[in-house]
Amino acid sequence: MESVKIFKWIGTIFVLIGILLTNLNIYPINIVTHGLGALSWTIAGYLAKDKAILTNFSLQLPLFLVGCNNAFTII
Repeated sequence: MESVKIFKWIGTIFVLIGILLTNLNIYPINIVTHGLGALSWTIAGYLAKDKAILTNFSLQLPLFLVGCNNAFTII
């Protein structure tokens, strides 16, 4: 259970930083940071077998991937 707490806190920090960067309009690092937070929360949900957390954050991951793709694609 200790690893779940670590992933939750890391995820919380990244999500909050991502939200702050979004509010400051610092793009695209906001997408990457928030995405790392969602990934960390997804791992925590998987380890804890918490379906609500797993569903919420795992469904955010494709959205962040699309955002990263749009931000870093040259074409």
